[in-house]
Amino acid sequence: MKRPETAKIRNIALVAHGSAGKTTLTEAMLYSAGATTRLGRVEDGTTTTDFDEDEIRRKISIGIALAWAEWKGHKLNLVDTPGFAAFLADARNALRVVDGAVVVVGAVDGVKVQTEKVWSTAAALELPCAVYVSKMDRERADFTRAVEDIRKNLSASAVPLHVPIGHEAGFNGVVDLVRMRALRFTPDGSGKPTEEEIPADVRELAESQRAALVEAVAEADDGLLEKYLEHGELSETEVRDGLVRAIRDRKVFPILCGAPSRNVGVTPLLDLVVEAFPSPLDRPPVEGTDAKGNAVRCEADDGAPLTALVFKTIADPFAGKVTMFRIYAGTLTSDCSVLNVSKGARERIGQLLLLRGKQQTAVESLGAGDIGAVVKLKETGTGDTLCDEKAPVRLPEISFPAPVISFAVEPKAKGDEDKMSSAFTRLREEDPTIQIRFDPQTRETVVSGMGRAHVEIVAERLKRKFGVDVTLKTPRVPYKETIKARVREVQGRHKKQTGGRGQFGDCWIHMEPLPRGGGFEFSNQIVGGAIPRNFIPAVEKGIVEGMERGAVAGYQVVDLKVILYDGSTHPVDSSEMAFKLAGRLAFRKAVAQAKPTLLEPIMTVEVVAPADCMGDIVGDLNSKRGRVLGIDAKGRNQAVKANVPLAEMLEFDPRLRSITGDRGDYSMEFSHYEEVPAHIQEKIIAESKPVEEEEE
Repeated sequence: MKRPETAKIRNIALVAHGSAGKTTLTEAMLYSAGATTRLGRVEDGTTTTDFDEDEIRRKISIGIALAWAEWKGHKLNLVDTPGFAAFLADARNALRVVDGAVVVVGAVDGVKVQTEKVWSTAAALELPCAVYVSKMDRERADFTRAVEDIRKNLSASAVPLHVPIGHEAGFNGVVDLVRMRALRFTPDGSGKPTEEEIPADVRELAESQRAALVEAVAEADDGLLEKYLEHGELSETEVRDGLVRAIRDRKVFPILCGAPSRNVGVTPLLDLVVEAFPSPLDRPPVEGTDAKGNAVRCEADDGAPLTALVFKTIADPFAGKVTMFRIYAGTLTSDCSVLNVSKGARERIGQLLLLRGKQQTAVESLGAGDIGAVVKLKETGTGDTLCDEKAPVRLPEISFPAPVISFAVEPKAKGDEDKMSSAFTRLREEDPTIQIRFDPQTRETVVSGMGRAHVEIVAERLKRKFGVDVTLKTPRVPYKETIKARVREVQGRHKKQTGGRGQFGDCWIHMEPLPRGGGFEFSNQIVGGAIPRNFIPAVEKGIVEGMERGAVAGYQVVDLKVILYDGSTHPVDSSEMAFKLAGRLAFRKAVAQAKPTLLEPIMTVEVVAPADCMGDIVGDLNSKRGRVLGIDAKGRNQAVKANVPLAEMLEFDPRLRSITGDRGDYSMEFSHYEEVPAHIQEKIIAESKPVEEEEE
């Protein structure tokens, strides 16, 4: 296609709670605009933007998908986003790079929790928004109830731009409240409306909602308000022009409605996007920093130095890495070089692409305000800034939420550890909310994600994309061991005679506890050469090795001091190995006498949820041996902070979703270690014995 003028570009994200109908609406918009030749269905796995195998099988959106179309001389860049909590980071990334959002609300279910979250993100970014009430043809669909829900939970400034004609299965059109004309849609799914007079059975509702719309538009503009108060009415042109300004200034949020699965009420949304939503020129320039740290405004000008932000990366083992970006300033051409200022690396741009789901269209260049993609960049990842090498500018990075759930992961096939590690690296390029680490204390590889479904999909992709089949299980808690008492004069003696040269090492130690966090101290108080100086490091090494495996339940021992004060040696049989074994024996005997105990990691947990859930949340945290530190207001919600043992938090994610109806979020970070209660220690020690035996 011909490269569009920046003023003719509309970058729009479709956002909502999962299963509200975003993908179906995107599909209908593409079909109505002539970008596709058939109307795909989520149920059949035939939509343009849900093309990933996991999305087709699960019938939900998992990641961002781009789709472009042309409508009335404008280029539309539509970004279909996931709506379930585990994948919401992608929706927030999409909102970062668009100029407006269509928030989809189901006519049956109304506003749900993830819709509120993406609405808050759009508000923080000051994005103009329209609300689209979808699924108007479903049983129990109720437009009036949906509008009340939108005004209550999203914004009181949301006002209907349409009212429906027909009810449930009989829904077949809308009344345009600006022009006060009825738009009826044929049942053939073409999406083309027929304009006619307003039916008598909806005229009264249309007139009352028209009055509310005119009043809202007037209140958003002092000049219009003065005329409205004087004459009691505004002309159609004044309402239309005032509505455009009010939408762009976020003073009014229009509510439209339709049934996208039948392509009813979709073309009016396309018209609104073109007429009322801002182009990149109408939005404030983004700000970055230059090489000296000075603030730089990136104007949406084709002739300015290039500045682009990468907002999504797809790891494809066959096609290579696909990088999606938004150009804020300048022009990007195929076969050029750019600077990845985030990584300090030079990148060669190959063929530029426009994406429509998995369909790729090659273009020679992309201008300011446009969204596109490129394949096979070597260093570039999500959140990186690409810019002109002669005028480097770095845009604010994309932040990602901390994972909320972890699983131990191991390959089913022996020897696949390296292959698994390499595959995880590729998947992290696609989804930075995945975290992978090796825990040296539990000797497990741990993968963390935004929810159980998220981690399960990661495991499925490891197998499907990279041929690595893995097992997920609850990770072991990294307990530690320590001592509570001082012990004196403990001997470690290793003596072995094998017929030739024997082994002999003999050491005497004191042991005492250190304050929590004190680590390990080794003090050499040997006098008179009882142990030769060259064997003393071997004694310490034996003690350190003993600490790594513990003496109670196989966990690392911490916070103690060992004093080596005496020993004996043999002129022939003593060696470093003999004294290392002697040190380990002395350590084990001393720990057994020093009242050993288990320590567990304590996490600082913050749970954010509506106030009506706080009682149940606090009760649940208390039942998990948590100590509540305080409750504070956080926007429309409340936040409770508590210290809770990590062992009690491993299954908290599904529990919180149950308590709050998926309206709560939580984060946690390590705080400190504390002694495990005695009755719980017994259980942990009993469970650890089989693990120890298996590892030895």
